[in-house]
Amino acid sequence: MTPTAIVFALYLFGMASRWPAYAGFLLQCGYLAYRGITLGRIPLVGVHDTVSFLAASIMAFGIAVDQAHGRKRGVLQAAAGLALLFTAVAMFQLPNDRPLPPILKTYWFELHVALSFMSYALFAIAAIMGVRFLMTGEPEDERLEYKTAFVGYALFSLSMIFGGVWAHLAWGTYWLWTPKELWTSLLWLYYGLYLHLRYLSWWQGRPIAIMGIVGFGIVMFTYLGVSLLMKSSHSF
Repeated sequence: MTPTAIVFALYLFGMASRWPAYAGFLLQCGYLAYRGITLGRIPLVGVHDTVSFLAASIMAFGIAVDQAHGRKRGVLQAAAGLALLFTAVAMFQLPNDRPLPPILKTYWFELHVALSFMSYALFAIAAIMGVRFLMTGEPEDERLEYKTAFVGYALFSLSMIFGGVWAHLAWGTYWLWTPKELWTSLLWLYYGLYLHLRYLSWWQGRPIAIMGIVGFGIVMFTYLGVSLLMKSSHSF
C-alpha cells in the first residue's frame, strides 16, 4: 500500500475524527519531505506532487483555523474532505522523478510555485467558510472567509512577483502571454475585486460569500483546467 493510499484512508476517517486527519497530514508532509530529499529538488513538478502539496497545505491551514477559531466550526473535517479529493487524484498520477531542467533550478521557481499552492489552499479554506456562512448565517464565518482570502491574496501576489523574476531570468522577459499567465492574472484581479467589494454595503453577506466560493472554482480551473486544456509553458 503506497503512502498516498494510506493518506487517502486517513483523510477519509479524518472527516469524522480529528486524529486520523492529523495523522494523514503528518504522513503526507513526511512523504513530500522524503521525495524532496530523494530527488534533491523541490517536489512540486507534475500533477502527483502538486496535488499532494495542495492537499497538505489545505490541511495545514485548516488545522490552524480550526485551532484558532474554535473546533465547533467543522473546518478541519471540511478541509480533510477537500484534501481527500486531491489525494485521490494523486493516487492515480505517476510521480515525476525526472531531474529538473536547468531553467527550473532556481529558488525563484521554488518560491513562485510553493507560494502559489499555499495561496490556493487559503482560497480553499475561504470557500469552506463561505459555504458554512451560507448554511449558518453566522457573521464570524464570513469574516473568516475574508481573512483567509486576504492572506491568500497576499501570498498569491508574492508568487506572481517571484514568477516574474523567474521568467525574466529564464526567458529574458517578465511576461509571455501564455494561457496560464493570463488566467493567473484574471484570478489575481478577481480576488482583488472580492476584497474591495466586501466593503460595499450591498455586497455584504450572501453575495460576497458566494463570490468567495466561486473564486475557488476559478482557482481550480487556473491550476488544472488551463494545464490540461490549453498549451502553456507551465506544467502544473
